[in-house]
Amino acid sequence: MSHPAINLPEVLAEVRAQFERYEQALTSNDVAVLDELFWNSPHTLRYGATENLYGYEAIARFRAGRPAQGLQREVLRTVITTYGRDFATADIEFRRAGSERTGRQSQTWVRMPEGWRVVAAHVSLLA
Repeated sequence: MSHPAINLPEVLAEVRAQFERYEQALTSNDVAVLDELFWNSPHTLRYGATENLYGYEAIARFRAGRPAQGLQREVLRTVITTYGRDFATADIEFRRAGSERTGRQSQTWVRMPEGWRVVAAHVSLLA
């Protein structure tokens, strides 16, 4: 079995750009961009700090009902890894403004016909 090429520069740049769009949309509560960047499929999932969301529709409902305050955060560390041309992971450690707790976010990105999309995400906070 051959291994995919890791972190091809042009693919890494594409994923990083989409990840940065996601981060900007998240902290500014740009729900339209957040919805765009998640794969519109019942197979998409997002495990949040307080919720488990199965399917694009559940994720979109959550985003639409989420408070728009307190979304700012400091990204402490980012690790993006691409595998071949169509698959990537993006992981960060973050801290919300005014909080001492560190959070973690993991995303799995896949290149779809419409562009790079998050197919799975997980957010958690350390005790």
